[in-house]
Parts: sequence; C-alpha cells; structure tokens
Amino acid sequence: MAQGHMPDLVMNLSTGAVKPEKVLMPRIGYTILAIIMAIFCTASLILNFTVIMVTIKYRQLRHPINYSLVNLAIADLGVTILGSMLTVETNAVGYFNLGRIGCVIEGFAVAFFGIAALCTIAVIAVDRVFVVCKPLGTVTFSPKQALAGIAVAWIWSLIWNTPPLFGWGSYQLEGVETSCAPDWYNADPFNMSYIICYFSFCFAIPFIIILASYGYLMWTLRQVAKLGVAEGGTTSKAEQQVSRMVLVMIMAFLICWLPYAAFAMMVVANPGMYIDPIIATVPMYLTKTSTVYNPIIYIFMNRQFQECVIPFLCCGRNPWAEKSVSSSETASTNTSSSVSRKDRVAPA
Repeated sequence: MAQGHMPDLVMNLSTGAVKPEKVLMPRIGYTILAIIMAIFCTASLILNFTVIMVTIKYRQLRHPINYSLVNLAIADLGVTILGSMLTVETNAVGYFNLGRIGCVIEGFAVAFFGIAALCTIAVIAVDRVFVVCKPLGTVTFSPKQALAGIAVAWIWSLIWNTPPLFGWGSYQLEGVETSCAPDWYNADPFNMSYIICYFSFCFAIPFIIILASYGYLMWTLRQVAKLGVAEGGTTSKAEQQVSRMVLVMIMAFLICWLPYAAFAMMVVANPGMYIDPIIATVPMYLTKTSTVYNPIIYIFMNRQFQECVIPFLCCGRNPWAEKSVSSSETASTNTSSSVSRKDRVAPA
C-alpha cells in the first residue's frame, strides 16, 4: 500500500480489526453500500443456485456445452459467499473488522473465483465456436474437451492468484477499506511486476479470446448467410440474434471488468496519483455485480435453460408454453432433424 495515499490505520490487537483513523465516507454511505451489496448477494445466490439445481434436475441440460455454464455459476457463488457477503458485513459495521488473515482470505477468494469466472466466460466463447462453427471439421465437442476447458480456467486462476500468498504481490485493503484485493498501490518494482503480469494474463488474454471467438462465430454465420445455405432467411435471422447476444455479452464484460482493470493500470502507470477512495471503490463493486449479470446473460437468456427454469420456478407449470403450442405442432414434421441437434445449444 503506497504511503501517503491511504489513511493511517489502527490495529486492534485483541480482535485484529483494522480501523481507519480518518473517516473515508459518511456512515450513511457504508450503510447504503451494505444494502446494495445485500441485494446483489441475494439475487446472485438465488440465480446461481437455481442454475445448479435445474441442471441437476433436468437430464437434457447435462451435456458438454452446458458444463461451462454450470462452472460459471459455481465460480459466481464463490465470489458471492466468500467475497460479497463479507463485504456486506464490513460495510454494515463501517470498517474492515476481519483482521489481517480475513483480508488475505477475502482478497484471495474474490480474486480466485472472480478470475476463474472470467476465464470460464472465455471458455464459453471457445466452446460455442467449436459447437457452431466446427473449426476442426467433423470433430464432436466431447465431455473431455468441456472438462479440459473448465480445468484450464481454474488452474490459470490459481497460478496467478497464489503468488501474493508467497511474497510476489500482496492482498491489501482497497477503496473505502471494507474489502481487500491485490495491492495496486504499492509502487515497489517487484510488486508492480506482479500487477502488470496479473493484468496481462488475467484480463487482457481472456478479453482477446472472447473478442476473437465471437468475431469468428459471427464471421462464420455471415459466410453461411452469403452462401444461402439456409432456406427462408433463417441463417440471416440467426446471425442477427447472435449479433445481439454477442453485443450484450461484450458490453457486460466491459461494464463489469474494464473500469477495474483501467483503474489498476492507471495506478500502476502513475504510482503518485491520488484517487478518491469512494471513486476507487466503484470499479470493485462493478466486478462483484457480474455474479448477477452472468447467469442472466449466459444462462437464463439461453432458450434451452428457459424451458427448464420456468417450470422449475413455477412448480412444474410454464405459463408461456401455451403460446408456442401451435408453432411446436408445425415443427413436428422436423422431429428427426431436431433430434440430431438435441445436444447443441444455440449461441444465443
């Protein structure tokens, strides 16, 4: 933590609680933050637990392309339980009262599960390229490939979040000092080297993979549309649908993660600059809101999940099913083709 940029702290030796001498924000501000985070925590717990329970209950959802979606829900739950819920408690009391060990645990947990979720989003993008575009010809997307992608996400996150536990970098209080994160403020060259590597490998690379994958997916659909492979303009319609979804996904990614990454890089590039603690807190909270956006965008906007989630939440009934009866009867002649595509989830 850079000297002169953060207020002096007082350590309570009996409890290990760190209490700021200087008031960083009015008490009402901490209360508002606690209420906001409590709302997002509740929504995240409901949405992500629903994803996992629905996948366990409905066998048709338990195929390779959905493995990453469930993994994303698990990672988001990790951020919520070991990060956001603790932030609710520390904001409720107005300072970080969990001690140094609590700071390290919370900082590591949020970073570990958060980067695992971010890498999983990149894996989802690659999965969709394999399923929709078939870049390797007739190679089938198998459970082994799906599990390998998930393993890479967790291992990659573990590799880059454990160094602060052993001295390369550290986890420190950030913003209004009710949560912990990698220490962006320390201007020591050794610490800066970790932050630069962390940014490059945990933010830049996943973002490049997401852009490249969805760019290739949209290009492939456009080529198919030009060739007129689909009848009645269905490919063009699919292209528009995928374009909208890709735009939503990338915008959500940028809103949740870009401010945090930009803030970190600004501090790294300008170690002497002063950033108001309240302003510095905003990017951190935006990243934690991704635990609510992720299941909505990647799962609940997926038609296959919708068909299972709605009856699950409505005690076995689907109020919207009646509207699609006529269209399903019309499509009954195409049963054989739909069966062959049973295990494929559309990119939207």
